[in-house]
Amino acid sequence: MGSPNKPRRLALAAAIVAVVSAGAVGFRAIPTHAAAGYPTVTAERLTNAASDDGWLMYRRTYDSQGFAPFEDINKSNVASLKTVFTYETGLKQGHEAPPVVNGDTMFITTPMNHLIAMDATTGKIKWQYKATISPVTLKTVCCDVVNRGVALYGDKVYMALLDNRVMAFDAQTGKVAWTKQLMPPGVGYAMTGAPLVVEGNIVTGIAGGEYGGRGFIVALDAETGDTKWKTYTVPSNSEKGGDTWPKGNLYKTGGGGTWLTGSYDPETKSIFWGVGNPGPWLADLRPGNNLYTDSVVALNPADGKIKFSYQFTPHDTWDYDATNESVLADITFKGTPYKALLHADRNGNLFALDRTNGKFIYAKPFVTATSINGFSADGTPQSNALNRPHLGKSIFTCPSFLGGKNWWPTAYDPGTQTLFVPTSKWCMSMKGTGTDYKAGLPFLGETFEVQPQPGSSGYGELQAIDANTGVKKWAYETKLPWNGPVLATKGGIVFSGTVDQRFMAFDSATGKALWTQKMSSGVVGVPTTYKVNGKQYVAVYAGYGGATPIWAGPAAKATANIPLGGKLYVFALPDAK
Repeated sequence: MGSPNKPRRLALAAAIVAVVSAGAVGFRAIPTHAAAGYPTVTAERLTNAASDDGWLMYRRTYDSQGFAPFEDINKSNVASLKTVFTYETGLKQGHEAPPVVNGDTMFITTPMNHLIAMDATTGKIKWQYKATISPVTLKTVCCDVVNRGVALYGDKVYMALLDNRVMAFDAQTGKVAWTKQLMPPGVGYAMTGAPLVVEGNIVTGIAGGEYGGRGFIVALDAETGDTKWKTYTVPSNSEKGGDTWPKGNLYKTGGGGTWLTGSYDPETKSIFWGVGNPGPWLADLRPGNNLYTDSVVALNPADGKIKFSYQFTPHDTWDYDATNESVLADITFKGTPYKALLHADRNGNLFALDRTNGKFIYAKPFVTATSINGFSADGTPQSNALNRPHLGKSIFTCPSFLGGKNWWPTAYDPGTQTLFVPTSKWCMSMKGTGTDYKAGLPFLGETFEVQPQPGSSGYGELQAIDANTGVKKWAYETKLPWNGPVLATKGGIVFSGTVDQRFMAFDSATGKALWTQKMSSGVVGVPTTYKVNGKQYVAVYAGYGGATPIWAGPAAKATANIPLGGKLYVFALPDAK
């Protein structure tokens, strides 16, 4: 890691050790009472989740639109939202998970892999589980000890853990149904993303690109945890795409982490999953385009085979992971309709691809983008040779390795074909240093320092972008980075949170702020909305953390006084008298 960040790494390590020493001990799941009438989550319900009253998966629906068709809460009454209940977790790391809701049961996860089931209308705890996470596991967790939620299927709830376990629980009692260890802990891998249920399998990814891990996507049998298939995101010399790497064993430490949650198109039976950066960061040490890093891959759900891919940053040397969500939407570009995949990439460009074949439709910068600054006739991204670091050579480029948009998901309104993008405006200096692989140690080969974007008055911006053109409709700017995920509803509302302790509702057509709630901490949690007995609720975590306060240089310093601590908020309109 770059020397300017050493104090932040030491502070994070000390905080993690303190958590482990103070209370990260194992607990068995002890139900306080069994949930009554828990509705079974069938494959049909998941496929038709768009019309469900719950929030059944990470982005609510397989298309990752983060959109709910509810309009009880709308532009005319959103200013009347009130807090229904809150729940404090007692943990001070980043709280990034969405509240997932089925019937009247809400599931939330916390840093250090706590899982809580509660009544979605009152906050009454039904059961909870606290994992045992060993100190050796935390040696190779990047960045922060977060968890991004659960998957639901049948009568079970599924969670991926920091120590590379996937666990299945009885959704009504919390009893552990099975545990699958995918990789040993502490060797350069971790798991932070929410699994995705596809055709009876639990599909999930792995992190580890910064430690020389070889990324993969795996499908586990939902009933037994048995591995159905496993697809590596860095091919061996003999596999398709292997010729984009040097011959030898470099592919074994080639990165390609698959941190987040993918999308699924039932019509074409394709799973779309984003792939992270190659290892080491310094591209000079691994000649070639280095597939399938910094790509989206389309997988066959039956066997995990790659149907096609598109690489957003060939031969990446800036850590521009392409793990951000793939939003599946139907658009019209220059008069031609497309079944599209929309992806706001860390390299600062918004991409639209044909999701039936991976072909390029368009790419438009949504922040200052000087690393990838052009595209060939067939849509292949072109890099600026002057902005590539080399051994002993320093460069300045935009955006920073934290990205024009990082993991925090967008939302899409299919009625207006608008994509709402949480944006950060920052750049960086980088210098190549060289490195040798050592298991369990960072595998970078570069130093770096995040810096403000020249000419920008702040670091953050929530943007509304016309998906048919890639043109910005409106923007709401902030001094601090915009790390808040986004929720859109048919009520014409866009919800998102800010680092400076605000949870806000915007008019989706104009960007006008309609309602603001002061929160206990910065908001990096994924907001969700659901209905129970016909009443609409909105839920979100406050609890600042994640990568920004560790790696973001002056932007991190600007957030140093933000209070920490996780707190779930649930809002609704007052009942009519």
